[in-house]
Amino acid sequence: MPVERITNEDFLALFKTLEKNPYINGLDLRYNFISDAGAYYAAKLLQKQHNFIYLNLMFNDIGPKGGELIAKALHKNTTLKYLRMTGNKIENKGGMCFAAMLRINSSLEKLDLGDTDLGMQSVIAFATVLSQNQTIKGINLNRPILFGEQEESTVHLGHMLKENHSLVTLHLSKHNVKNPGLKQLCDALYLNRSLRYLDVSWLSVVSNNIKGEGLVALSESMKTNATLSNIYIWGNKFDEATCVAYSKLIEMGRLKPDDTDVQPYKVDGRMYLSEVSNGLKRHYYWTPTYGEAFSHSSNAGFSLVPVGHQL
Repeated sequence: MPVERITNEDFLALFKTLEKNPYINGLDLRYNFISDAGAYYAAKLLQKQHNFIYLNLMFNDIGPKGGELIAKALHKNTTLKYLRMTGNKIENKGGMCFAAMLRINSSLEKLDLGDTDLGMQSVIAFATVLSQNQTIKGINLNRPILFGEQEESTVHLGHMLKENHSLVTLHLSKHNVKNPGLKQLCDALYLNRSLRYLDVSWLSVVSNNIKGEGLVALSESMKTNATLSNIYIWGNKFDEATCVAYSKLIEMGRLKPDDTDVQPYKVDGRMYLSEVSNGLKRHYYWTPTYGEAFSHSSNAGFSLVPVGHQL
């Protein structure tokens, strides 16, 4: 049910209309003017409306307090399957509330918290709780606000992947991961058999004497891990060993061209990787209601975890 340009006052009227409506199972309120005051009504709706499986609040004006209200509403909600909070600046405080919620909620399957200014503490909290939560199938933690050179969050995420047996898609774009952290993830992938989609694009890769060492290790993990199918690495520093490794993965059919964001090419006998635009993330911020948006390749990631016909 797409609705455009909703304010807090409009949401109050909408809340009263939908509060007990048994025919609506999803609500799309992205790119509106809903603030923490409107988040209060969103939380009430989640408490009283028992038919919703989908709620999209991406890129509104919801802050930490509004994030806390929505997260706490999900402590008792048993029907919502997919929540998008993308772009709302809930920050570390709001992120901690959502991590705490995942200790209690056993129905939510997809959670998008990309571009919400999560902090180191909340990313570690998510890694910790996902070691136990076996309901979440897809989570987006893109672009947190991380300071310093340490990679505590990546270490915890690596430990999580060793313990978690339900996560299918994991978005870790712009986490400032370096080679040691990426190696932690690779070690986990040798044991993990559920993850199919891993986005580690736009990392900050430091050579550590072997340029691209972490990316080569990631390619090697794909030879052992038969489940992992979608991997995105563009934005890193590719040395020749990295280019050759991913070229071989694609050539042997282990990594399909539609399941990655790079493609190999050769110049003067040397292999390179270029960015490929194949629609993999084309409809992340905006999805049409018809055509290729429903194909896996046009919106890979969360589309690998279907929870409803329109999701």
